[in-house]
Order: sequence, then C-alpha cells, then structure tokens
Amino acid sequence: MAPAPRLALARPAQHPLADTVRKAGWAPVPYSFTSLKVSSAPPPIPFGEAQALLVLSPSGARVAAPRLPAGMVCLVQGAGTADALGREDLAVHLPDEARAEALWELLQSRFPRGGDFILARGERSREYLEVITRGSEWRIHPWITHREAAKDPFPPLPEVEGVLALSPLQAEILAPLAASVQRFAWGEATAEAFGMAGAPAHAQCEPKPSLLWAMLSHHLNKEESPC
Repeated sequence: MAPAPRLALARPAQHPLADTVRKAGWAPVPYSFTSLKVSSAPPPIPFGEAQALLVLSPSGARVAAPRLPAGMVCLVQGAGTADALGREDLAVHLPDEARAEALWELLQSRFPRGGDFILARGERSREYLEVITRGSEWRIHPWITHREAAKDPFPPLPEVEGVLALSPLQAEILAPLAASVQRFAWGEATAEAFGMAGAPAHAQCEPKPSLLWAMLSHHLNKEESPC
C-alpha cells in the first residue's frame, strides 16, 4: 500500500484539524511558520458601554479574556473560541455554526434592538460583521487584539505533497514555496490570497472540518492539474 500523501499545515499533530486530515487519508505534517503578535491596544469603548463582546477566533479570545469584567456577555464564533476564553464567570453564547454569518444571526436574535458591540479580531480578519452592520442599529467597534506574522528565522517547507493555508497571510507565504504541490485553502479569502500571490489554490472549502475532510478526500492522490 502506498504511503499517505503528506500535507503541511500550521497545527500540532494532535489538533482536531490534523485529525481531520488523517481521516481524509492524508498524513498531516505540522509546519509552524507564523506566530501571533499581541496588541496592547485598549478596547475601542469601555466594556461597560458595550452590550456584548464578539469574538471571532481562539487567538482573539486568549488576548481579550484577562481584561474582561466578570459577567460580560460574549458571543463567540465557535466552540474552540469559547474554550480559549477559559473563564467560567462570563456569559458565553455560540451560534449554530462556526461562521461569521451565523454569529450575525445570533447577534440579531439576542439583541433585536441593536446597540454597541466590541468585536475582538485579528488585524487581517474577514470584515464581514463590520460590513453587514454598517448603517444599522448594531454598532460594531473593532478591537484589533493580534496580528499574524511570518516567523524569523523562517523554517523551510518540509517535503510534502500538499499544503493547507488557514489564513490569507499563510497563503501569501506558502504560494511561492508550494508551486509544485497541491495547494488547499481554508476559506474564500485564503483562496483569493493564493491567487493574488500567483499560485491559485487547487481547491478551497468553507472553514468547517467536515468540508475540509470532503475536499481532501476528493483530492487524495489526485494528479496536480492546472487551475
């Protein structure tokens, strides 16, 4: 039996996404080539003036958590983000799906009259909530808690048959390194970043583990073809 094709991704070997890669028939190869730079910027408005805190990612949750007052209402995009808060004294609510669109629906249902909300997010995170609420009763105040940056010194790409970019920055970095292997994108913005960097993604999926499994399973051992 031929060995499983290797796929580089910026997650530890025991991470749930690495497990998804294995279930799809690939061998995950942990490749940590970016790091998070934490911002010391204060929240855009006092916590007491916000109806809730919106959090898009575990990274934003970890940065924000120590500063939050007990009892604050937090609407978070997914279970991993809720776990990253690590606080039992917060009122945490999750949408049905780990997507910004679902978080927007949750925001409307819990606060039908609108209000002021702090949005903890990364520097280059998708600005869906800011755009969709523009001019509405739901006033979003972005709080840039962190940014992703390439590691210095930069580690070389391992010998792999494919790469999975989990963010636009990762796609921009991987594009020139992965010209001869299959390139997969986690999310539309990440796929667009591959294209802008001159190495279009061979496939993309919405940021859901089940769709990642389907994408990788479909492309298992598939010969590389022009995009």
